[in-house]
Amino acid sequence: MAEKLVIMLLTIGPDRPNLCGTPFFQAATAAAMDVEVEIYFASSAVKLLKKGVANQIYPSDNRAKSVYEFMCDAAELGAKFYACGGALAANGVEEAEMIPECTGMAGAAAYINRVMDNDWRSITY
Repeated sequence: MAEKLVIMLLTIGPDRPNLCGTPFFQAATAAAMDVEVEIYFASSAVKLLKKGVANQIYPSDNRAKSVYEFMCDAAELGAKFYACGGALAANGVEEAEMIPECTGMAGAAAYINRVMDNDWRSITY
């Protein structure tokens, strides 16, 4: 079994909160199984990294847990969050505004490197 998982967040964002819980739930599950997890935020998904955004949206109508809480679960279990610099600029998000769970910046080359490496498996949302 592969022991490394890379997740690309490309089509989710604050405007589609119903899709935002699953990637972090699956990341937390994988991390709890001792899988190394990296999550790459591209396109409008980088807005989830802005302080105050993810804690105001909920993936379900029962509002039991915010998207930010799902993100924190994954981060606390060791998942690393990487923001695309181009996406940050395109979406008006400054590095200083990002949540503390964001590990750093990484773009297409880093993601493609993971996808092409046989030790990694990938999921895209």
